[in-house]
Amino acid sequence: MDFTQLRAFIAVAEEGNLTRAADRLHVTQPAVSLQIKLLQERLKLQLFVRTSAGMRLTNDGTKLLPVAERVLNTLQEFHQHADALHTSAGTLSGTLSLGTILDPEFIRLGAFLKLLVERYPQLSTRLQHHMSGSVLQLLKTGELDVGFFLGTPGKGFHSLTLTPFTYNVIAPAGWKNRVAGKGWKELAQLPWIWTPPESAHHRLLNRVFMQYKLTPNTVALVDQESSMLDLVKSGVGLSLARESIALNQAHAHGLVIADAVDLSTELSFIALEKRKNEPAISAVFALLQNVWN
Repeated sequence: MDFTQLRAFIAVAEEGNLTRAADRLHVTQPAVSLQIKLLQERLKLQLFVRTSAGMRLTNDGTKLLPVAERVLNTLQEFHQHADALHTSAGTLSGTLSLGTILDPEFIRLGAFLKLLVERYPQLSTRLQHHMSGSVLQLLKTGELDVGFFLGTPGKGFHSLTLTPFTYNVIAPAGWKNRVAGKGWKELAQLPWIWTPPESAHHRLLNRVFMQYKLTPNTVALVDQESSMLDLVKSGVGLSLARESIALNQAHAHGLVIADAVDLSTELSFIALEKRKNEPAISAVFALLQNVWN
């Protein structure tokens, strides 16, 4: 199978247009048309039909698209691992900008950096601590090379899922009767400690409140988890906390966990999709996977 033909097939399928697919692949439109024609002849299948809007997948094309994507992803992974074998301590150098979030222990930052320094002593790492959404934006602008993220970053990003986890809603001590057995509708009416849009808390809560068409009663806006916990302890209102922190705070300070709701997400490590095969980025992804396995 000619992988150039597969790339053309995927590009046309995703773009729905030969011109846009050609621009994406940095080739001419006739070249893309030829690749599609050769692929269809090789497979003895019609993959597209022309419409007034562009190119539409046939039923056969729709069934083959996810298979083609898996094949190309496997090929890219093969090359990535091969590149990593060539990347030794003597060849990998420069500076890597890494975006961190949350607390170092949770993201296993110490173990990761220790292994990174041992394996690639000539690679200098510059750490920047941000909220999850800010890491995403700084990767887009090139101010960060790689970073940790909460959730799924979406199209245009290469992502390694490290671990799923749960957020609980926590309330001040003495609020058990106000939150026990209560769903999102009842909880929305209570005071909430809110976070900026760049925060994973904001994304998760905003999504669930929009789903139920609710407007939360926000009484404070903070951008640090430690400040959120202090305000909950002071009786100001509700907040999100990772399950492990919520349980610890409930035991140590009598904070109350809302028992009828929770929110799930995952810790991810991300880079721009177009940069994932750069030697340093490929190497740190492989090292981090070792740390979490």
